[in-house]
Amino acid sequence: MKKSIIKFTAALLIVASLSSCATVFGGKVSDCQRTKPEAGKPSRSIRVGALIADIFFFTPGIIIDFATGAIYKPCN
Repeated sequence: MKKSIIKFTAALLIVASLSSCATVFGGKVSDCQRTKPEAGKPSRSIRVGALIADIFFFTPGIIIDFATGAIYKPCN
């Protein structure tokens, strides 16, 4: 019983770390995606497809995508 709980927890952690769609499939994160916009500048656009995929597949993936900045569209 104890081994199955440990295996389940390990599998859950692996899935959680790889489940953020924008981080996995979004490509390289640029510097402008990582930094906050300055005061008076427009806010950054969000990748809607990645956000919807995070909501449907694994909601905590949203936190990972926002923390890495991968959820934001690349700058021109």
